[in-house]
Amino acid sequence: METNVIKKINPKKIIIPIVIVIVAVIVGLNSFVVVDAGHTGVVVTMGKVNEGVLQEGVHAKIPFVQSVEKIDNRIQKLEVNTEAFSKDLQSVKTVLAINYRVDTSKSYSIYKNIGSDYENVLVVPAVNEVLKAITATYTAEQSVTNRALISDGLVKGLNEKLNNIGLYVTDVNIIDFDFSEAFITAIEEKQVAQQKLLKAETEKQTKIKNAEADAEAKKIKAKGDAEANNKINDSLTDKVIQNKKIEKWNGELPKVQGDGGTIIDIGSVTEKSK
Repeated sequence: METNVIKKINPKKIIIPIVIVIVAVIVGLNSFVVVDAGHTGVVVTMGKVNEGVLQEGVHAKIPFVQSVEKIDNRIQKLEVNTEAFSKDLQSVKTVLAINYRVDTSKSYSIYKNIGSDYENVLVVPAVNEVLKAITATYTAEQSVTNRALISDGLVKGLNEKLNNIGLYVTDVNIIDFDFSEAFITAIEEKQVAQQKLLKAETEKQTKIKNAEADAEAKKIKAKGDAEANNKINDSLTDKVIQNKKIEKWNGELPKVQGDGGTIIDIGSVTEKSK
């Protein structure tokens, strides 16, 4: 009896509902699309890009007929390694960090005209072109000291080339400049020479200042001595000079030498005459 019951069940009655359910699930899943935050959706119908974009959220679409390409409209970072020649024909290797974004309203036109690889097709070539033009206006040494000006020039130049397409550069950072070994050696030698020159000039100025200070000190001392002497001279009257002589006299009269070398004591002669 059980065998007869099993044989009477038609397999198609089980398989067909299951297939219908699976198909319904697949169709249902393909009838909706979720556009993540910070993205826009570009609808493609049978290979044709529809004008306009889908904003973030859940959207219905025709299953198996329409597909949605998601474009990231957040700030994106791109690192570019490039090489250009400076005004003095030095090879300058530069590493740049570019921050840019895709205009939401232009997402569909960018995808339609360029595709999803717009970074390599548009942004990188534009960076190389603008950087080479700016680098050629500075010497290699000036490139190092004018980083901010070069960065600002890159932002301005890139936006002039890319804004109409729908790409906006928000910031450019110069990560590194790299020069040839010969140029680096020349710069180092120049810096050493400048340091030596500065040191020599400093020592020279120090010697001049010291000499001027010594001369001024001697001048001040001489002036002081002269003023002191003048004061002494002004204070020396005949009476004062006579008193000074008396103070220094030891009480003995001077001796003079007579004819034949005889020493005559004036004091003795004076006493005898008395």
